[in-house]
Parts: sequence; structure tokens; C-alpha cells
Amino acid sequence: MSTWIEETCAAGARLKPACEVVGVSVRTLQRWRGEDGIQADARAAAAQERTPANRLSEAERSTILEVCNSPEFADCPPNQIVPALADQGRYIASEASFYRVLRAHDQLAHRGKTRAPRHRRPEPLAATAPNQLWSWDITYLATTLKGSFFYLYLILDVFSRKIVGWEVFAEESSAHAATLFEQTHRREDVAPRTLTLHSDNGAPMKGATMLATLQRLGVVPSFSRPGVSNDNPYSEALFKTLKYQPTFPSQPFEDLEHAHTWVAGFVDWYNEHHRHSALKFVTPGQRHRGEDQRILVDRARLYETARAQHPKRWSGATRTWEPDAVVLLNPGKPTSKKEVDSLHNDT
Repeated sequence: MSTWIEETCAAGARLKPACEVVGVSVRTLQRWRGEDGIQADARAAAAQERTPANRLSEAERSTILEVCNSPEFADCPPNQIVPALADQGRYIASEASFYRVLRAHDQLAHRGKTRAPRHRRPEPLAATAPNQLWSWDITYLATTLKGSFFYLYLILDVFSRKIVGWEVFAEESSAHAATLFEQTHRREDVAPRTLTLHSDNGAPMKGATMLATLQRLGVVPSFSRPGVSNDNPYSEALFKTLKYQPTFPSQPFEDLEHAHTWVAGFVDWYNEHHRHSALKFVTPGQRHRGEDQRILVDRARLYETARAQHPKRWSGATRTWEPDAVVLLNPGKPTSKKEVDSLHNDT
């Protein structure tokens, strides 16, 4: 390649375009033409094409497959096979190499008679008005006693982002959750069979008392996959807002009364004073009560008036103040209007 570039430049071509044709930079060519003459190709792409020095031989790969498919280890994963081989005085390769070889031969599957665990994504949910879809969770509040915590229960309306129910308890309990939810459900005057409650898989969420309360009130439960916080993003985001709020105490809470007082102040600020970025900067309380429609129409009218007065200051349309008509929860969000309409009907 270096010779070709040299011949091309001798025929009248410029160096940089000649290098671009063969896909190298001028600096790379200069490095190749070092004091010791033409060097080896040290580009990353070329390095990927070279065979690694520590690569397993075909015989070693065949041995791994033979061992994994033997009657002794047919129902064992590599993290069980490799230590067992070590106890026999045999070392073939690392666990990572075992997994890599099995994956390359489509054998990296659940091994054994038990059924492989399956955690399906929760069904997509949509809310077009308040009190159709709630999300709730529990977070820890540190106390002055090391290793001891208070537990903040928060119920959030996904459509309006309003905190519709909350309480601080000294312990996690399905009974506490059921009591708080029933009080919130009654206060919001939710009609039967119109609400879906989403949460993670914690014991208070799936306890018999809580599930019985939901069934009695005609509320549909929805659950995240185990260990997947993204399935409950609205509650997780709310907890971050709470704990990064400037007034959040820098020291642990002294007692339940202290925690209760602070949370009450936060809830009032969040619901009635915090202009939420996802709500076109109206408060959750305004959105929940339907006051956002008038506020956003007034804002749009104000912007149009300002544009008419000084048109040269605007390069395009005014800022969009149209509120979101649909709020979606969970992965696998619908992308077509037909899918969104279907979710509306289900909700």
C-alpha cells in the first residue's frame, strides 16, 4: 500500500487524496515509513483481523464441548463445571471461555430439568386522564440509629404526576400499604374497575393483604420484572427528585414526626409549586385538576402576541405549549396511532 501511494505521488497525485483512496491517514503512512523502514500495520481494524495469541485451539474448543455435553456435566453450567474439573486436576480454560464456546455453538441455554426462569415485560399501559394509572413504591429514609430506617410510601398518578397518597412508617408491611391505598382510593373518589396500580415486586406490593384490597376495590395490579427499575420509572424519578431536593435534610431523621413533617412539606411543594418539565412546566396539582389546559392556552396566546409585535426576533414557530394527551408506562411503547388507540380502549 505504501508503495502504491509512492508511485501515485510520483505520477503527480497529491499525498492526502492518495491516502484517502486507500483508507489511511497521512499520519499513518508517516508512521509506516519510520526510520527502520516499512513497519507492521498497527491500525485497530488490522489488529482485529489478526488471530489473538491466546486464542483457544480447535482441539481445546472441541474438548470444552465434549466435557459440557458429557453425562457428568450435561446439567451443569460452566461456573459449576470449571471448579469440578479443577478438583479432578484438570484445567481446560476459564469459565468465560466455556461460556464463549457454548454461545458460539448455540448451546448457551438453561441446563438441567428445571424450567428456565422467564420474566416477561409488563404490558404497556396508557393514561389519558387522572386516576386511570397510578404508580407506587417505597424508599428508605435514614434515621439516627445506624442500620435502621423509616419507610416512605408514595403513590403517584402517572398522568398528572401528582402525589395522591403518602405516609411514613417504621417498617415495611403489606397491611400498611393496603391501608394507605384504600384511604387514597377513597379520597380521590375513584370509580371501580377504572384504575390500574403499577409497582415493583416487593413483599408489601404482592402481599396477600394488599392484593385482597385491590381485588375488593376493583383495581387492576401491574408489576415490574424483578430487579428492573426501568419498569417503574415514574416512581424512581420521583424518589430522585425527593432526595436531591435542596431542603432534603443533610442529617438523618430523628424520629417519625420529623420525617413526617419534612415529607408533608415536600409533597405540598411538589404538587402545588413545582413546575414539572414533563408537564410543560405546570404543577402536578394543576394538571390533576385540569387547570393546565387554560394555563397552556394562555401561554400560547401570549407567545403569539409577542411574535406579532416583534416578528424579526422569531426564526420559526413559537414554543409548543400543547399538553401531552397520552402518558405511557413500561417498555415496548406503542409507535403507531393504531396501537395508541388500542391502549386507550384497554385503559
